[in-house]
Amino acid sequence: MFTGIVEEMGTIERFDGGRLRVAASTVIADAEIGDSIAVNGCCLTVVSLDDTAWEADLSSETIDRTSFGDIGVGSTVNLERAVMASQRLGGHIVQGHVDAVGTVVAPVPDLAVRVPANLCHYLVEKGSVTVDGVSLTVVAIVDGVFTVAVIPHTAEVTTLGRLQPGDRVNLEADVIAKYVERMLEPHRPSNSDGSQSEE
Repeated sequence: MFTGIVEEMGTIERFDGGRLRVAASTVIADAEIGDSIAVNGCCLTVVSLDDTAWEADLSSETIDRTSFGDIGVGSTVNLERAVMASQRLGGHIVQGHVDAVGTVVAPVPDLAVRVPANLCHYLVEKGSVTVDGVSLTVVAIVDGVFTVAVIPHTAEVTTLGRLQPGDRVNLEADVIAKYVERMLEPHRPSNSDGSQSEE
């Protein structure tokens, strides 16, 4: 479980054969093998670490469903350790399970991201969304594009300030919206052909 408050930016030192090595300092200060660290919003398990970096194994499923296919040696990534029960929940509840990959339409400060149609209905004005692991508040959603206001501090301490139109980003919708949808699904009216109504 994460909060979407990025602790530091790390640098990819190696990425081959599904093994990722990330240079970092803050997130490895108290890390142990088996701990969870979110990389651009994707929860990964620490399988190796030393004084300057840590490593994780990525399955083909993870690579296929995230923007990891776009990163390489030297890429900068957002990092966050799993939240402890004693910490303030400064962002929102983030699982580190990427729902979809979006495409940047406009850069910060008014970051606009085109979202796949199957994720759009989870986004609401003033609701939460995670972009590359950063907890943000939705300003508006128009024609499959949502906007968020990114303050200068967030642009500086995360990778969001470096994003350009066309860049792909990992997206995670608010988990509460997904659970509500699942609970209400049996109660949705059916269409005449037996499919569920979208109303």
